[in-house]
Amino acid sequence: MGNAAQPKHPGASFVLAGLERPVEIAIDRQGVAHIRAETKHDLFFAQGWNAARDRLWQIDLWRKRGLGLLSADFGPGYLEQDRAARLFLYSGDMEAEWAAYGPDARDICTAFVRGINARIAQIEAGEAPLPEEFTLMNTRPARWQPEDVVRIRSHCLTRNGMSEVIRANVMAKGGERLDALRRKIEPKVSPTVPEGLDLADIPLSILDTFALATAPVTFTPERLAATVADAHLWRRVTPLGEVVRAADSEGSNNWAISASRTATGRPIMASDPHRTHSLPALRYMVHLTMPGLDVIGMGEPAVPGVSLGHNEHFAYSLTIFGGDQEDVYVYETDPAAPTRYRYGDGWEEMQERVERFEVRGCEPVERVLRFTRHGPVIAEAPERGRAYALRTVWTEPGMAPYMGSLKVMQARDYAGYVQALANWGTPSVNHLYADTDGTIAWHPSGAVPVRPNWNGLLPVPGDGRYEWAGFLQPGQQPVKVNPPCGFIATANEMNLPEGWEETGVKIGFEWLDRSRSERIHAVLAASDRHDIAGSCRLQNDVHSEIGRRICAVLAGIGAFEGPAESARALLAGWDGWASEDSPQAALFEFWMTRHLKREIGRAFGADDATHALLMPYDVQSIAEVIETPENWFDTAPVETRDALLARTLAAAWQDLRQTLGPDSSAWRWGDLHGLKLVHPLAPLFPDKAERLSVPRLPVGGSSSSPNYGPYRASDFGIITGPSLRLVMDVGAWDNSVFVALAGQSGEPGSPHFSDMAEDWRRGNYHPLRYSRQAVDEGTEAVLRLMPAA
Repeated sequence: MGNAAQPKHPGASFVLAGLERPVEIAIDRQGVAHIRAETKHDLFFAQGWNAARDRLWQIDLWRKRGLGLLSADFGPGYLEQDRAARLFLYSGDMEAEWAAYGPDARDICTAFVRGINARIAQIEAGEAPLPEEFTLMNTRPARWQPEDVVRIRSHCLTRNGMSEVIRANVMAKGGERLDALRRKIEPKVSPTVPEGLDLADIPLSILDTFALATAPVTFTPERLAATVADAHLWRRVTPLGEVVRAADSEGSNNWAISASRTATGRPIMASDPHRTHSLPALRYMVHLTMPGLDVIGMGEPAVPGVSLGHNEHFAYSLTIFGGDQEDVYVYETDPAAPTRYRYGDGWEEMQERVERFEVRGCEPVERVLRFTRHGPVIAEAPERGRAYALRTVWTEPGMAPYMGSLKVMQARDYAGYVQALANWGTPSVNHLYADTDGTIAWHPSGAVPVRPNWNGLLPVPGDGRYEWAGFLQPGQQPVKVNPPCGFIATANEMNLPEGWEETGVKIGFEWLDRSRSERIHAVLAASDRHDIAGSCRLQNDVHSEIGRRICAVLAGIGAFEGPAESARALLAGWDGWASEDSPQAALFEFWMTRHLKREIGRAFGADDATHALLMPYDVQSIAEVIETPENWFDTAPVETRDALLARTLAAAWQDLRQTLGPDSSAWRWGDLHGLKLVHPLAPLFPDKAERLSVPRLPVGGSSSSPNYGPYRASDFGIITGPSLRLVMDVGAWDNSVFVALAGQSGEPGSPHFSDMAEDWRRGNYHPLRYSRQAVDEGTEAVLRLMPAA
């Protein structure tokens, strides 16, 4: 601002109480807000105001879900979800909480929510439109408090509490080998069953409360019509399998390429964070500028700052890292007093908190929340003398998701960046760095508990024998700076250095499969002239390394007969390129998902119920069963494998003929595999469903390709994938490009609601404007915020 010339663009001016100085927001042709302020308070006030301008329904629902306030707006059908959410709210010391994020964190969050509240005040005064979702549901947005930003933890990606309970159930059915089909353990260790713990004594139902606390908000006529007496029927609004699969598939790709391997002599950084697809999308691009700070990138609209992007000095990005941040505890309870649990040599009383819930159309309702010394009680079975709690890093100060980014984005060099990551809490991430001086670095970050006497793979007794001993310190996690190969890449794979287990430092044992990482590393290693376009192609790469490996086995075995041979012959020459129009990809994924995985599971003792727990299976393990049957089958391994292959290929061939038609050359993977983005309210308003949805997008790729596309087994609908694709030219920032799904705005009537959906599908990108000149040239409107007199 200051003496800069005013751009000649249409726009509007707003007078807002709470601002200190004028603020300018330039909205570019992709709907990105470039916010220019003179003070830190005004910058984050404007960020909050702008988030509410574009995404008010979304962030209001985010707040009400996280704070357990849904039933006040939507009725008794949301009481159980509210109760579950409040179990996981941070309720510790707020001074320690604020201090964990840095000296300016409280002021930033205070300014941010003042901006949100200023937009709400405008709406209430009739000076700005109320988003149509509030009108449809006859609700109103609520005011925020600064603490709301950091107390809500239940939208964060942590691990592995759910997996512990599922592992106990799978191992009770078929042991470690069966569970390895579900999740490959790396580095290789055995899940040790604690003394006195019966795996059969850990029902899956104990996960209901945790799944409900982390589930999205759903709307159906039946749920909205529920009475208080019906409230208990809505303890599982989303099937457990869907919650688990969504959580397990949320990952990301990122890479940093050294200047020595690029065509320009500058580093390149690429990032495409994978989250469950939604409409509006989780991510929101914003540009924050003030004296001493100029940062652009993506965050979550309900959180201040920028969690991945770049400032003047460096680019930064993150993917999920496999640090284990949760444990399930099993308690013996006192038959005479079920709220007492055995601890040490005696009994300890659960803490109780009575919560009051406002309920639309009803009198307020009270519910009791219980806690042990380890965390919230998620299930009680007094008739069996058992209770269960989840210990999670969420209960510790400084663990609000991505809040550590406030310090990262303000760093000015590598030393400052490292210092900013020192107290990173959640989620556990692969943090990558690339600066204008040419340094690239990998810094895994996140609060990882120290478990002195167990590995965290199964639930443990809560009697005092299994206690955390603090957290790993920053120096105890691996680091990589300017590696000789000239690049760093992560894709949620097990990327601990070779021999790490010999250090004795336990970080985690559950990761996503390494096929995406292998493909990315292979492409990056094959060239020393990388450019922005090449990184864009790699983000859209649909090669399936798992598909290539398994089909190579099919090519090397003898011919089958009948339909099995037709299927084998079609797949035998496939190179794994899972394009939208590929017949081989359609057959391979259909065979894997509908037939091969189930039959392999049965071969190792899985019934239909256990098969549901194994889904979507660990594809590394599936490939290893096919490639090295002698390591899996006890008798006649090759013959057993070949018979299983023939049987399942024949069934898949016949089924796919019924699904896609008899002509296999006309099969297209995109006819099965696609993404449909639907606003949460669309099911309630059929006449508005078209406005509240994005037409189905046929998409290539799979869970094994860099262009990540895991899907539901029921209909091959894509669950998770890149919410954003971003490629940054480090130092020549205006060359950076991005595309966001589906668009910047959360308003269904906005031209930016879904204007990037087709570009996302096709792999097209838009400029990420950074310099004042580039922003001004790309601006379509200017909003001016003026302080009240």
